[in-house]
Amino acid sequence: MTTTQITSQAPETINVRLDFDEHAAGFSRAMAHLDRAAIKELDNVVFDPKLRELVRIRASQLNGCAYCVDMHTKDARAIGETEQRIYALPVWRETPFFTTRERAALAFTEEVTLLATTHVPDEAYRAVAAQFSQPELAALISLIVTINAWNTIGVATRAWEPGSYQP
Repeated sequence: MTTTQITSQAPETINVRLDFDEHAAGFSRAMAHLDRAAIKELDNVVFDPKLRELVRIRASQLNGCAYCVDMHTKDARAIGETEQRIYALPVWRETPFFTTRERAALAFTEEVTLLATTHVPDEAYRAVAAQFSQPELAALISLIVTINAWNTIGVATRAWEPGSYQP
């Protein structure tokens, strides 16, 4: 009989490339303002906070932003989102865990996040517009634009260490 010994290793250190908040302080404050403005638009249309976090997580997964995935999964859990739905986000199309409205938002998030490839086709816009009013759709677009901007900063600079965010 053989046994496998499990050894624990120290976590890998992810080095910050650029302290963005220090070296682009004005822009960082503007991004925080943009984020607050997007949240205000979402609040104005009573956009589901859980869906807001799912959109942020999905865009961050697509963009490979480890810090934002960590942050928004924690935020989603803090407001009652289930582990099952969070884990299923990369394969949301293959699961029964999401409503038609959530599926429309997630599909549109993917189209906008990957717009260099997809150019957000008319059919994608029509599908999301069938589920959301124009004010809701404008708020959703504001959210997607904002999280993609944060992801760009995070991935390019590794300005924030994954795991360091505490809700």
